[in-house]
Amino acid sequence: WACKSRWTISVPDILACGAELKNTFSLSKNKYVFISHHIGDLENYETLQSFENGINHYQKLFRVSPQIIAADLHPDYLSTKYAIERAESTNTQLIRVQHHHAHLAACLADNNFSTNENVIGCIFDGTGYGSDGKIWGGEILTGSFQEFTRTLHLNELPLPGGNSSIKNPAKIAISYLHEADIELGNDLPPVNEFSSSHLSTIISQVKTGINSPLTTSMGRLFDAVASILGIRQSVSYEAQAAIELENLCDPDEKAKYSFELSDKEINVFPMLRALVYDFRSGIGIDIIASKFHNTVAHVCLEACSQIRRNTGLSIVALSGGVWQNVILLKKTNDILLKNGFRVLIHRQVPANDGGVSLGQLMIAAHSTFV
Repeated sequence: WACKSRWTISVPDILACGAELKNTFSLSKNKYVFISHHIGDLENYETLQSFENGINHYQKLFRVSPQIIAADLHPDYLSTKYAIERAESTNTQLIRVQHHHAHLAACLADNNFSTNENVIGCIFDGTGYGSDGKIWGGEILTGSFQEFTRTLHLNELPLPGGNSSIKNPAKIAISYLHEADIELGNDLPPVNEFSSSHLSTIISQVKTGINSPLTTSMGRLFDAVASILGIRQSVSYEAQAAIELENLCDPDEKAKYSFELSDKEINVFPMLRALVYDFRSGIGIDIIASKFHNTVAHVCLEACSQIRRNTGLSIVALSGGVWQNVILLKKTNDILLKNGFRVLIHRQVPANDGGVSLGQLMIAAHSTFV
């Protein structure tokens, strides 16, 4: 797909290089911004070459000569490395943009948001490089095109094996179960995935932090729940466990689990303990899956309500790949609207990383007015 958007301000020619996965790039010309076709995952030479060729083609097609280049904060993204090298070789200004701020800005742009008014952003995805160098992904931000504040986030969790655990939800589940102080009995599906020695190794990684970076990812929470319920222990494509969990939801279930909300952190361990209790009590997986989705929707409501009491903000943007979950999106949208919030969702631009380049460009454009 390709998208052309028009805005009300005239800005310098800008190239935004997007994310590593589901990559797109964006270019601006006068009052227009052009979002590229879907490049894909920049994990090999062929897709990187397609990315570079696409940029050259779009620049010629739309007569764009970038005066600013925007890129993700992650130092190892191939799109970021390209941006850094190009900026240095052409003596062009480089602006680095935090991943979840870009998601927020993309949602604002998708809704023709033309002011620098602050909003609340529920930004949920699998992985994004945080301003503190950690892996973010369950973030409640406040901010605008120009700036953002990380107001709340999911409690941090060790990710045993780092990126390898993304394909093994059972590993993530073991980490969550251990950190929530839940007994690792053989009645839990992820426990049965490992030999006793392998299980001990995973727990040791979680305890010591060896090869176990901390994450606040909402996507990884969905993986863990899918594993605990016996739905999926390993995946062959991205978000497989979360998709299968969503598909099992009972549409008539209205109950939710409890969680704890502090000034900075959303503690989901109480939810996990209750969820495991339900599972061990023989409650249907469809009921538990629905209660989990209801809980995440209420997390958004309670977090946004707390921020509204403190700041008066009442506009909420929902962005990040987790919001491709239609059940979660509808539940959250409905409950926020019912409680007096205005909700911004994606309509033309993907909620996932395909929209990140647009967000990067909008942030870079507005930085020229600071």
